[in-house]
Amino acid sequence: MMPKMISNPLRPLPRETALRACGIVFAVAALTLMSLPAQNLKLPTLPKGFFKKDTDELQETAQAPAGPAGMCLLPSGEYILSCHQFFQPPFRVMKFDREGNWSPFPNEAMNTPGSGDPIFLDSVLGVACDSRGIVWMLDNGRRSGTAAKLVAWDTKRDEHFKSIVIDALALSPNSFLTNIALDPVGRYIYIADPADGFSSAIIVVDIQTGLTRRVLERDRSVQMDPGVDLKINGHPIEVRRPDGVIATPLTGVYPLAVDRKGEWLYYGPRNGSSLFKVRTELLTDPAILPHVLTSQVTGVSPKPICDSMAIDSRGRIYFGDISRGSIDYVAPEENFLNLRLLVEDPRLMWPGGLAIGPDGLLHFFSSQLHRTPFFNSGKDVTTPPFSIFKARPLPAGRFGLPGGF
Repeated sequence: MMPKMISNPLRPLPRETALRACGIVFAVAALTLMSLPAQNLKLPTLPKGFFKKDTDELQETAQAPAGPAGMCLLPSGEYILSCHQFFQPPFRVMKFDREGNWSPFPNEAMNTPGSGDPIFLDSVLGVACDSRGIVWMLDNGRRSGTAAKLVAWDTKRDEHFKSIVIDALALSPNSFLTNIALDPVGRYIYIADPADGFSSAIIVVDIQTGLTRRVLERDRSVQMDPGVDLKINGHPIEVRRPDGVIATPLTGVYPLAVDRKGEWLYYGPRNGSSLFKVRTELLTDPAILPHVLTSQVTGVSPKPICDSMAIDSRGRIYFGDISRGSIDYVAPEENFLNLRLLVEDPRLMWPGGLAIGPDGLLHFFSSQLHRTPFFNSGKDVTTPPFSIFKARPLPAGRFGLPGGF
């Protein structure tokens, strides 16, 4: 995941011109979006000020003990949080119980180097919980060079459920596994591998057989967009490489989610302005040819720079907008054409971990990832707490055009 130098040949339109153009672009997109192949789709990044702030309340529910990377909720409503390896946390995964206490998950031994536990967790980013209360943890192994693997823990029985080592043939030399999505009705798990932004791919895991496959590698839908730079509040986020060169961090496919029926996988590059989807029945077919699979990728909607997304029961898709510090959404009522604002708050610094909880609310955290030593010449400039929040998703029947559109 070494960052590379890139240039941005695109120049933003003046705000007034961009606003007039958006109406024309969306009208044309409504006729063509669902029929264009992914390689030909270029959706606009909405200009600053195009959103209208909603009045939904943002409520803090907890404060993470270390910089978070991923999050899921148990059927009981308790949080399971992975701690990002860029923060060098002492424990890889933590649980927030009903009494308001944090503890290593599943136990301290699995989180402690040298403990002798045969299922040691090295560097966990993606976490997800299924309806049975089984928590799946994606360990990319990049802290100590161990093999990448999936580890599943049965929280109801409090015991190890399964571990699956990711086949080396499903990885690339630049692999950096980050996020996972569970098939709610099938036996598959989907893994995002943003790699270096160019050799990006999705990895399909059959949890019954343990077989893993790398798909859509280098497809336009999983690669970073060279015209989209990572910025927060208008300021570019850069990395000083060991040789002293300032570089722009590159990230391919990162956010991904499966719809409630398990029919579609939605995904996109973190550094990209477009969301895509492909049928899961095609992703899980080992006989399908790569060019055939690529031809079935469909453009869905505009998206912000983000590494986390969630889908509610009505098919609305929510994004953690890194650049604005907000939660945005697109809705099927508008054919996913309009990227709208749900909530914006100065406490949201690199929002992530989006998940619809058993309470029906949208949960997410503020990670401050851009303030880690990786982005700041080895200095930690984070400002705890790392807050976890909840907000009410868009209520049924309340959808409408915000004023000013």
